[in-house]
Amino acid sequence: MNSHLKSLMSQAMQLTRSGNLQAATAAIQAALGNQTQASPAANMPARSESDVIDVTAREVPGTGPESEASVPPRSESSTPAAGRFISGSHRDAAGSRDFKLYIPPTAGDKPLPLVVMLHGCTQNPDDFAAGTTMNEAARAQGFFVLYPQQSTQMNPQRCWNWFKHSHQTRGRGEPGLLAGMTREVMSQHAIDPDRVYVAGLSAGGAMAAILGESYPDLFAAVGVHSGLAAGMATDLPSALSAMKGGGSRTRAQASGMPTIVFHGDADNTVHPLNGEQVISASTGKAAHVEVQQVKSAGVRTATRSTHRAADGTVAAEHWLVHGSAHAWSGGSAQGSYTDSRGPDASAEMMRFFMEHPRRRAH
Repeated sequence: MNSHLKSLMSQAMQLTRSGNLQAATAAIQAALGNQTQASPAANMPARSESDVIDVTAREVPGTGPESEASVPPRSESSTPAAGRFISGSHRDAAGSRDFKLYIPPTAGDKPLPLVVMLHGCTQNPDDFAAGTTMNEAARAQGFFVLYPQQSTQMNPQRCWNWFKHSHQTRGRGEPGLLAGMTREVMSQHAIDPDRVYVAGLSAGGAMAAILGESYPDLFAAVGVHSGLAAGMATDLPSALSAMKGGGSRTRAQASGMPTIVFHGDADNTVHPLNGEQVISASTGKAAHVEVQQVKSAGVRTATRSTHRAADGTVAAEHWLVHGSAHAWSGGSAQGSYTDSRGPDASAEMMRFFMEHPRRRAH
């Protein structure tokens, strides 16, 4: 862990003990966003109650009679061969968030898969789409991509609030809002309900894990890149502990949600041990684990652990990318927090997703 991150975490713990929760929250947000401010406590502007971790977070309500209605998407790209990348906004009783939606050129009456992509701290949908190149994969393979955008009103660093207790369960806070946004997009486009997936980076990865565990009836599989397991934190001290690798999961039972994890072993922002904890939260104790080294010319070596259930089906995959830091493996330099030398996380996640349609109850 680098000295700056250690300093931020130490400062946050001291602020918590002194009761200055707003300044402490600023410190953890800077740590999550891998920021370089010298003193977030000294320079922190006044914040609303929603930025304090240990109180019930509240959404900033919409204004006007349409505050609980959806805003029609706005088209920004209409080249038929490239597909369309449109802007929209979702509003419901839980609050509102903007989004971008990639619509592939093959979209029509035939239902196609949908992948929900949750960006990391300081990022936005355009940045995340450029860095992961997920729109290019969607154009080639034929699937929709939804990029929700975190509001700076709800988190100044644009982190998804995975570490707040009121954003961790079904039907509440951001999980409820993101599930509602996903269902709205599904109602407006021809999307296969058995092939809806969610993935994210860092804070987005942590929120993707929460969504997968909270909404197994909506999401068929989850991708967590450099993130944390659901239930690893409910307040500031436990969040700091989890980021350092010393957290403990508050939920004993494994979710059974098919999950693929990517994590760099040189990650100084979210400790690599969190990748193992994400897998454990999904599978519990797998019946069988296959471990192999993955190496290609010019690409970082990775250790791939395939976890199989008792019936032999793949329950989870864990890719530990050697030498990679806090960055999307195999991503493009056109976006932030990417490592172009790593194996292609986007391609491997899509392979894993397509192998895992939603399991229907018998």
